[in-house]
Amino acid sequence: MVAKDYPFYLTVKRANCALDVQTVTSPAKETEDPSTKRVKPLSRVTSLASLIPPVRATPLKRFGQTLQRSISFRSDTRPDLFSPRPWSRNMPPANTKRRDSKLWSETFDVCVNPMLTSKEIKRQEAIFELSQGEEDLIEDLKLAKKAYHDPMLKLSIMTEQELNQIFGTLDSLIPLHEDLLRRLQEVRKPDGSTEHVGHILVGWLPCLNSYDSYCSNQVAAKALLDHKKQDHRVQDFLQRCLESPFSRKLDLWNFLDIPRSRLVKYPLLLREILRHTPNDHPDQQHLEEAINIVQGIVAEINIKTGESECQYYKERLIYLEEGQRDSLIDDSRVVCCHGELKNNRGVKLHVFLFEEVLVITRAITHNEQLCYQLYRQPIPVRDLVLEDLQDGEVRVGGSIRGAFSNNERIKNFFRVSFKNGSQSQSHSLQANDSFNKQQWLNCIRQAKEKATCAAKARVLNSEAHFLLSPNGSRVSQGETTLEQMDQSGSESDCSMDTSEINIDCERMEQTNSCESEKQIETDV
Repeated sequence: MVAKDYPFYLTVKRANCALDVQTVTSPAKETEDPSTKRVKPLSRVTSLASLIPPVRATPLKRFGQTLQRSISFRSDTRPDLFSPRPWSRNMPPANTKRRDSKLWSETFDVCVNPMLTSKEIKRQEAIFELSQGEEDLIEDLKLAKKAYHDPMLKLSIMTEQELNQIFGTLDSLIPLHEDLLRRLQEVRKPDGSTEHVGHILVGWLPCLNSYDSYCSNQVAAKALLDHKKQDHRVQDFLQRCLESPFSRKLDLWNFLDIPRSRLVKYPLLLREILRHTPNDHPDQQHLEEAINIVQGIVAEINIKTGESECQYYKERLIYLEEGQRDSLIDDSRVVCCHGELKNNRGVKLHVFLFEEVLVITRAITHNEQLCYQLYRQPIPVRDLVLEDLQDGEVRVGGSIRGAFSNNERIKNFFRVSFKNGSQSQSHSLQANDSFNKQQWLNCIRQAKEKATCAAKARVLNSEAHFLLSPNGSRVSQGETTLEQMDQSGSESDCSMDTSEINIDCERMEQTNSCESEKQIETDV
C-alpha cells in the first residue's frame, strides 16, 4: 500500500501479544507545523473486533430498522420486496420444501407378491397415484387455511368478508376428499395392493357437484385478491409466505386454484386405471361408469363457471350513454376471450369477445372496484371485419418517425372494423406477442362462424314456421302438414323431416320474386 494514494492508512504492529494502531498523516500535511494540529491519542486494542471499519456499523442500524418495519408490515418507503434483505446477506438461502413424487413400487415391497404381472403393477401405480393425489390435495387445502386464511384474519390484514369471498367454500372440500382417501385406504391390502376401486368411485364422484359454487366463485375471488394486493400489508404478507419453505414457491392463488386443477384431472386418472385393467376384471364396468359420471360433472361445472364469469364482467361494464347498451351483451352467456390490448396510439384497452359482440373498454377504478368503461360502441361479431396486419404496417402514434423508432412497437397488430350506415369504426389493436395475437385471431374467426351460422338458423326457422298455402295465404307448418295428410289419405309418420323444410325454403328463396307475385295473383 502506497501512502500517497491514500491520505490515511493503518499500520499494524505486533508487540507484547497486543496490536498497536498508529495513524500516519499524508505527506502533503507533513510540512505543516505539528503544534497547530491536535493529535488524537493512540488507543490500544486487545481484540481484532475493534479493527472492523466503521462502515460495518451500517447494516446493524438497518437491521434494527427493518425489524421494526416487519412488525408494522413495512411503510410506504420500504425497499423492493424482491431485493435481498439486509439481515439475510450472510445467511444461507431457506431450503424450499419440495414434495417428492412417490411410486407404489417404491413405497411397498413388490417382491412380496411375485404373482403380479407388469400390467397389474402399472394398474397399482395408477391407483396409488389417485390415492397419493388425495393426500397432497388435503395437505394443500389445510395449509391454505392455516398459513394464509387464519393469520390474515387474526392480524386484521383482511376483513372476514373479504377472506370469505377469496377462499369461498374451501373448507367444505377438505372433508369431501378425506372421505375418498379413507375409502381407498380401507380397501388397500397389507401388501399395498388394491383389488377394486370402481365401486368406490361410482359412489363418491357425485359429491364433486359441490365444486359448482367453488369454481363459479373463482373469477370474483381472483379479482378481489388482485385488488387487495395493492395494499402493502397484504403484499408484504404474501411475499413473506412465498419466501417461506412451506410455500414451495407457490403463491396464494396457486393454492386456491389446486381444487379446480384436481377436478379436471380426475378423468385422466380414471382412464389411466382403466387402461391397465383387464377386460374381464370386475372394475371394468364400474370404471367406465365412473368416467362418464365425472365427465358429466366437469362439463356441467365448466358451463356454470363460464356463465358466472360472463355475468361477473357484464355487471362491471360502465356505459357512458344509454345508446351503448346492446341486447347482444345482455343475452351473452359466455366470454370467448378477453384481455388487454393496445391501439396504435399506445392506449391500453381491455377487449371482451362475447358470443355475438365485441366490446372495447378501458379499465378504470369505480367505488374501489375494477370496472370497464366502454370505449366505443359495441361491434356485432357477424358484421365485424377482421384483418391480420403484417409487422410494420401500422404507424404508431400517427407519425412516420414513431413507426420506425421502435421495431417492437409495430409488431403483432390486427385490425377490427365495422360499418353500418352512418356508423363506422376501425381499431388497430396490438397484442403482447405473436402467440397472443394468433389466439385473438382464432377466437374472433370462430366467433364469426358461430354467429353467422346462428343468424342463418334463426332466419330459416322463422321462414319455416310459416309456409305459403296453394291459395296464397300463410298458414303454419302444422296446418299444412295436416292438409297434406288428409289429401293423401295414406298412413304416414306424423313427424316431419326438417331437411325437406330446409330444401323447400331454399327453393323459395331462389324463385324469382316477380314470378312469385304473378303466381299468387293467378291463384287468387
